[in-house]
Amino acid sequence: MKGLWFTELQTPTIALSCRVKQTLHWEKTPYQELAILDTEPFGRILTLDGVIQTTVADEFVYHEMITWVALNTHPEPRRVLIIGGGDGGALREVVKHPAVELATLVEIDRRVVEVCRQYLPEIASAFAHPKARILFEDGVAHVRGQVAAYDLIIVDSTDPVGPAEGLFTAAFYGDVYRALRPDGIFVAQTESPFFNQELLRRIYLDVSALFPVSKVYLAPVPTYPGGLWSFTLGSKRHDPAAVKPTLPPGVSTRYYNPDVHRAALVLPNFVRELLKP
Repeated sequence: MKGLWFTELQTPTIALSCRVKQTLHWEKTPYQELAILDTEPFGRILTLDGVIQTTVADEFVYHEMITWVALNTHPEPRRVLIIGGGDGGALREVVKHPAVELATLVEIDRRVVEVCRQYLPEIASAFAHPKARILFEDGVAHVRGQVAAYDLIIVDSTDPVGPAEGLFTAAFYGDVYRALRPDGIFVAQTESPFFNQELLRRIYLDVSALFPVSKVYLAPVPTYPGGLWSFTLGSKRHDPAAVKPTLPPGVSTRYYNPDVHRAALVLPNFVRELLKP
């Protein structure tokens, strides 16, 4: 085949390839290899260490689902923390909610934010929003220093390797619990229910050991391994399956709606079996 192709080794035995029209940016930051590619099937994509993080074609599914399920479960999500999320997509969704007063994004790699603002403006559109506060520091350390500070904590991390490894530990989830207010909610991306089953199971058991309400929900993300992605939610009080979710007036979404909210929490049998103690 003619032309340049980008290939991500998604597992030791599976790869995703797409034709590249142009390499828009490449650099080695202090933390990782960062690239922006313009591809034929997915448009512009962000990769870190050769792994797709987001694309302009399907980012809305991931970013709406990692934010709005929790935003519409908590009655007053005034102070929100986003760990990671340097592309800005989760921040873009969080600041839409009228109850949010302050959305703090903690990203360890400043260059991810700077490059996404330049090449992915439709995703990175909220960094200058008056509700937004951007901190360039380690998310694990930031959470460890907080007590009852946030209504909602979102972990929008890379895969559990390198800088993100500490975001997938029981000790970190304990720090998250302490950093949340008495009715706070935590949600994290927790990888593929097909190819990361042991990780998903371990995270769910760790979260459910801390939080009275723990849920896993699913959404399709075509460029992620397996095309089906999981999110794990821990709540001190509010149950996402028991609320009647509504989008605030004037807020528009492309994937999330109240029916999707309810349906995402209905798990197929193989995932139910996976999560059993």
